[in-house]
Amino acid sequence: MSAILATPPVAVTWTAVCAVDDILPDTGVCALVEGCHVAVFRVGRDQFFAIDNVDPKSGASVLSRGLVGNLGDHIVVASPLYKQHIDLQTGECIESADWSVRAHHAEVRDGQVWVALG
Repeated sequence: MSAILATPPVAVTWTAVCAVDDILPDTGVCALVEGCHVAVFRVGRDQFFAIDNVDPKSGASVLSRGLVGNLGDHIVVASPLYKQHIDLQTGECIESADWSVRAHHAEVRDGQVWVALG
């Protein structure tokens, strides 16, 4: 499974970040993808999402350590610093659009999680 984003153009670069089993359900990990800090989340057993890992309010690379949950229909991560909620599908901050981050493409192939910057 992957985040609900438009299909990436053919020219994007996909990067293998880790094995599926390296991410426990409902947690995240940080990966360096093309020089960008990316937070990769596993929601449940088979949904994977990727967003920028840098907390837009503090500038710290910590979003992968946030708590995964939902607010209504939104699957979110709560920043471990200021607790703002980032939608994992879109990167939008629920409390303030000014604190939104980029969402990236994530998919599973042959037991590996792959990310392409979006």
